[in-house]
Amino acid sequence: MSTSQDDGMAEFGYSQSLDRSIGKFASFAAGVSYISILTGTFQLFYFGYAFGGPAYWWSWPMVFAGQITIALCFAELAGRYPVAGSVYNWSKRLGRPVTGWLAGWMMFTASVVTLTAVVLAYQITLPQIWSGFQLVGDGTGETDFAISAVIWGAILIAFTTAVNAFGVKLMARINSAGVFIELVAAVLLIVLLAVNIVNPPTVLFDTQGLGEDSGLGYLGAFLVAALASAYVMYGFDTASSLGEETVDPRRTAPTAILRAVIASFVIGGLILLFAILAAPDLADPALGTSAGGLQLIVLQALGSTLGKVFLVTIVIAVTVCALAVHTAGIRLMFAMARDNALPAGATLAKIDPKRKTPVVPAVLIGVASVLILVVNIGTPKIFTAVTSVAIIMIYIAYLLVTGPMLMKRLRGEWPDAGGGTGYFSLGRFGLPVNIVAVLWGGVMALNLAWPREEVYGEGALAYIAFIFIGSVIVIGLAWYLIRGRHHIGTLPEHMAKNLEQAP
Repeated sequence: MSTSQDDGMAEFGYSQSLDRSIGKFASFAAGVSYISILTGTFQLFYFGYAFGGPAYWWSWPMVFAGQITIALCFAELAGRYPVAGSVYNWSKRLGRPVTGWLAGWMMFTASVVTLTAVVLAYQITLPQIWSGFQLVGDGTGETDFAISAVIWGAILIAFTTAVNAFGVKLMARINSAGVFIELVAAVLLIVLLAVNIVNPPTVLFDTQGLGEDSGLGYLGAFLVAALASAYVMYGFDTASSLGEETVDPRRTAPTAILRAVIASFVIGGLILLFAILAAPDLADPALGTSAGGLQLIVLQALGSTLGKVFLVTIVIAVTVCALAVHTAGIRLMFAMARDNALPAGATLAKIDPKRKTPVVPAVLIGVASVLILVVNIGTPKIFTAVTSVAIIMIYIAYLLVTGPMLMKRLRGEWPDAGGGTGYFSLGRFGLPVNIVAVLWGGVMALNLAWPREEVYGEGALAYIAFIFIGSVIVIGLAWYLIRGRHHIGTLPEHMAKNLEQAP
């Protein structure tokens, strides 16, 4: 097989510059580690439980039903366009140039903020393993928790920056090992929680009287609690974002995307289910606090020693999750820079000749994430505010893919001329699945952004999602319309040598 046939990048107008060495498990692991069930469920259980009680569990299958439609659309795209920075390149090929650029810009900004949100999870778990991990005060001071979280977050970001700068092979090895440990630990945790069940299944319908003072009743409380599930089940597109570094990506990436989201749904759902059924006291107010939450149930149900062993595996899960998020952000920045779609594109798209990886984006994303951490030290709602803003931008970026994809279907232009045969396809189910994906994405983005004091804080802070995301869109589009669109085009050093194969 020739080099051009092997890498397949000339079809998209690019030369093969990244190291194609990621196998099937590593591709699957990339999607699983980004979703990271142990990270998300343990970081956000307290939030869902505080606003929804035990019945909040039903938000998990609800969110999965919506997200799987997006994952199915992405699986189709992954087989046709296995290119770095998946969301950006997909939107670019499905919609107008400005749509593609905005999707990439939103996804990139979200990646930086998401990295910030993920590393904050260290602070929720580490002090429950050992009090000495509370680096500032004893955790009871007004800013003790936030400052310690920033320090731990900065340490983790420094690690992910170093690993990503060293090369994709090291990243893949660490990520795959971490995901293997996470999956084994998750299965064991499910079994141990299952044998320690003390509550009947009927508790899953217990609302604990929440929402009674709301005009919408429990539905209003449930919509807030559902954010905890929506905050977890995303990032499955990472498997395709590494498409240029994956062996046989047209077959590997679609399967990896679907396996990642389905495995995460099953494992995460069972952990939440059996944890609620195994909780010694569902009325304990500590279950709805960041200092208690799911970690507290594990410690109570399994005992201090065994419980802390599982908390260590959560730290491992958080580590590889942060690594995967950082990696995805780097590939997106590289993909846009290669098209000269970002300032200083040539510098950002430069590949280290020895490491075969874009080093500058790794460092810049790391620095930007740490700065966001520092700025948010004084924000009481740091965890939920930062997480919410990041997820909303990702939902919007996803909409900028599924929306144009739906338009192509409605115009009878899907699959397009470049699709070929033999790739993953939804066939006649494509249109209804695509419609649900768009509707779901729009509804959840609105639910996530709704100005709730319990999520974002009081006063102007309640509108931080609209303010921050609106600013990101305005600043980004201003650069694009004034300067960016006049210079966009594949940089010569990244252009395919066999241009006759390109569209």
